[in-house]
Amino acid sequence: RDLAAHTRRADILVAAVGRARMITGDMIKPGAIVIDVGMNRDENGRLCGDVDFDSASRVASWITPVPGGVGPMTRAMLLVNTIEAAERKQESNDA
Repeated sequence: RDLAAHTRRADILVAAVGRARMITGDMIKPGAIVIDVGMNRDENGRLCGDVDFDSASRVASWITPVPGGVGPMTRAMLLVNTIEAAERKQESNDA
């Protein structure tokens, strides 16, 4: 149950634990890619991710910020999927 032992082995680390800044730089393999999916509020009410960006960015080769990281891509893909579903529905109604 040593989370850090597992995360230090990852070349790509996707954090989605739901706890503000739970993943720290010492838990990340040097040069790893870190994708922070978390959306939390810190003790000051500011939006932050599951990864401690300051310490992690010193270790990772690439890291997504929160806010502004995966959120815009998620919203874009939700819109694409909604449009595709509407088009398929229309095609089935026309058949």
